[in-house]
Amino acid sequence: MAQVTLQKVGKTYPGGVAALRDVSLRIEDGELVVLVGPSGSGKTTLLRLIAGLERPTYGTIRIGERIVNDIPPHCRDVAMVFQRPALYPHLCVRANLGFGLRLSWRRWPLLRREGRTARIDMRVLEAARQLGLEDVLERRPGTLSGGQQQRVALGRALVREPAVFLFDEPLSNLDAQLRLELRRQLHLIHRRLRATMIYVTHDQDEAMSLGDRVVVLSQGVVRQADLPQALYDRPSDRFVAGFLGWPPMSLLDGELVVVDDRLCFGSWEICLVTGLRPDWYPFVGRPLTLGIRPEDVRLAEGPGEDRLSMEVRLVERLGPVQLVTLAAASWTVTARLAITPTIQEGATVFAAFDLTRASLFDPATGRALCHGCVSRQ
Repeated sequence: MAQVTLQKVGKTYPGGVAALRDVSLRIEDGELVVLVGPSGSGKTTLLRLIAGLERPTYGTIRIGERIVNDIPPHCRDVAMVFQRPALYPHLCVRANLGFGLRLSWRRWPLLRREGRTARIDMRVLEAARQLGLEDVLERRPGTLSGGQQQRVALGRALVREPAVFLFDEPLSNLDAQLRLELRRQLHLIHRRLRATMIYVTHDQDEAMSLGDRVVVLSQGVVRQADLPQALYDRPSDRFVAGFLGWPPMSLLDGELVVVDDRLCFGSWEICLVTGLRPDWYPFVGRPLTLGIRPEDVRLAEGPGEDRLSMEVRLVERLGPVQLVTLAAASWTVTARLAITPTIQEGATVFAAFDLTRASLFDPATGRALCHGCVSRQ
């Protein structure tokens, strides 16, 4: 396995389209890093640069100790799994799984003396067992389901045992059930191999559940790279706060003021007493954005100085929970609540906010100013 390091890497396409700008990132040996972001953020371009399918406009890419900017893809010791399986339709599953290994081992004639064919067959069978493909080894790709084809593509990468695995949204074309199943298998494979893996997705749930670390990209720039829970609790800016988590963090514009020795957040039409947040006093008197997660909003039985009277705009029932959209003046927040008691749309309720875990952002720059002082358990 190997460490992957990018130093000030940029990619500009003809016409001046900047897909990546000054990306610096280090992926440790044996780490599973997920690249996540909206369409056009540069995720796939970054993966293709590491694979050697594209060349950077500037910057340095290292795999292990080697600078690989000018090294062709087949010499980088990487294996890439694409969004579509791209299997050889005329070959059976067994031949598809072993094709890349047979091709690469031709460059190492000494391995023939050790029983090259037997060793390839052993690796193919091991990969087939891990992915549940033992019963379809003699079938051709056209007779397989979409999930089976993607497992063959994943197995083809596994048998090669490369230094780095690259995954370009490999589960995006599968239905929800298959996605969860293959995501679980991929997680278990990484735990067993402890291989270096770089995984691209636009699905934030996939990113948060799979990654040892998650890298959030937007418009070709790394917005934040951190542990999944750290990204969720301490987003670096409004973009990350609104992109990660579903429903996303509610963002409320207002100002901090002191009223009767109490710190309050709000505007001329609405005001909320903030309670135990002495760390917010340095930001009094300036425009701010308050960010609060849906699980930190609850319904109270009656009015209070730390509660707001809000109208129920929408109720979405999702199994054991319900997502309730609440509105008051210009503020709209989403609460994640237990399915009982039943809440009716159009009703007026009192909402209480756990601001010990809220964040403050600068509305001009979007950068985070202050995060919650209580960690989530």
